[in-house]
Amino acid sequence: MSTVADKLAQKQAHKTSAKQVRLRLVYIDFWSAVKLSFLAAVALAVVTIVSFFLIYMVVQTTGLIGQADEFFTMFSDGELSLSSFLGLPQVMAFAAVVAILNLVVVTVLGAVVAGIYNLAVKITGGLLVGFTSS
Repeated sequence: MSTVADKLAQKQAHKTSAKQVRLRLVYIDFWSAVKLSFLAAVALAVVTIVSFFLIYMVVQTTGLIGQADEFFTMFSDGELSLSSFLGLPQVMAFAAVVAILNLVVVTVLGAVVAGIYNLAVKITGGLLVGFTSS
C-alpha cells in the first residue's frame, strides 16, 4: 500500500527538464507601486516608532539622560533642564512626526520611481528577466 509520501517521492524522481522563459518588464502599474510603497512605508513607520521607544528606554535605564541633565544644569545655572525636553511623550511625538514624514516621502518616492521606470522603458525597451519552472 503506497502512501502520499511515496507518491510524492515518485513524482520527484521523474524530473522534467526545466523550461526557461525570458520575459521583458515593460510597465509598472502606477497604483500598484503606490500601494506597495505605502505598505513598505507603514512597516518602516512602525519600526521607527518602536526603535525610538527602545532607544529611549535604554538611554533612560542607563542614566545617560540624568547625567546629561546634570551637565546642562551646571552650565545654565539651573535654568535649562534637559529632562523637560527629553521626556517619553516628547520623544514619542518626535518619533511620530518622523514616521509620518517617512510615510509620505517613501510613498511619493515609490510613485516617482514607477513613473521614471515607465518613461525609461520607452528608451531602453524594458528590463529583461529570466524565469524557470522547476
